[in-house]
Amino acid sequence: MTNRQIILTPEGVTKLEQELQHLKTVNRRQIAARIKQAIAFGDLTENSEYDEAKNEQAFIEGRIVILENMLRNAHVIDEDDISTDVVGVGTKVTLLDVELNSTVEYTIVGSAEADPSKNKISNESPVGSSLIGKTQGSEVEVAVPDGVVSFKVLEISK
Repeated sequence: MTNRQIILTPEGVTKLEQELQHLKTVNRRQIAARIKQAIAFGDLTENSEYDEAKNEQAFIEGRIVILENMLRNAHVIDEDDISTDVVGVGTKVTLLDVELNSTVEYTIVGSAEADPSKNKISNESPVGSSLIGKTQGSEVEVAVPDGVVSFKVLEISK
């Protein structure tokens, strides 16, 4: 497992801490009960409930290790350090899609927080990395799977 620095917003840290707490308390307890119940069925060599519960336990424990590592190596972006002069992690950016003449708003976050369905894009994504360091009024061309998309930065906010 790599120990590369993970960039997170305060909101992202809270979300990961809550997930970790839930896994350690609720999920561990539930899986322990399922394993205990499966053991009560007897012969473990052909006990699919036991195998399933142990696999889920391994997944949960693996996720706990990943989350603990992410939080240990987190670089939390301080809201006070977020500048609205340039696009960076933690900023919201309103873009004009030049070809479609439509606007879209993205929040630039670290890769651990990316959620395209909520318009939170990673600073490492093609669009995110192309926008980092740009100022209001800048135009940027981004190579995407469908070709090249041109954006104009309309607004940068927190």
